[in-house]
Amino acid sequence: MGKVYVFDHPLIQHKVSMMRMIDTPVKDFRDLAKEVIMLMGFEATRDLPLKTVEIETPICKTSANVLAGEDIAIVPILRAGLGFVDGMLELVPNAKVGHVGLYRDPETHQPVEYYCKLPSDIERRRIFVLDPMLATGGSAVAAVQFIKDRGGKDINFMCLIAAPEGINALAEAHPDINIYIAAKDEQLNEHAYIVPGLGDAGDRLYGTK
Repeated sequence: MGKVYVFDHPLIQHKVSMMRMIDTPVKDFRDLAKEVIMLMGFEATRDLPLKTVEIETPICKTSANVLAGEDIAIVPILRAGLGFVDGMLELVPNAKVGHVGLYRDPETHQPVEYYCKLPSDIERRRIFVLDPMLATGGSAVAAVQFIKDRGGKDINFMCLIAAPEGINALAEAHPDINIYIAAKDEQLNEHAYIVPGLGDAGDRLYGTK
């Protein structure tokens, strides 16, 4: 069974608060997104397997722990999830990157697929699905199912801000995945936006309206 992790680290909370501010410039917003996902990534990768190897320091030979393998896939949900990719690659530079393209229909609030490209060996990789916002959960549920349909098994979802409705929807649809959240907000409003939220993450990352 998967678990839901809500981070309480002071640096994460501070940076998320800065991202919420309406007057935070685009460049600062992007930098903060990268910094927050790196901090989250440290915890989300805590249980990566290690192996012991012999190394030589300037003083002597010794045994040391290194990663047993970097079989990781990073899968942003387009377009806003792209703002997280660089931060994760700083941590795991050998990870492969896939992409899932979904958008939310403004009338029905349901996800509509338009693109999916994943590493050919996705079935053997630990997968981190990235999307800044978990609102209704529709896009996240669909993206994870998309990945499962193509063989993905070890799936983790990472987001900046989540509403209770989205957390419940994703956990119910995919009880086997881990969900990592920087901040859990109050609710969705009548337009299915997270309250208090930070607005449209894609627009704020790329300076669009």
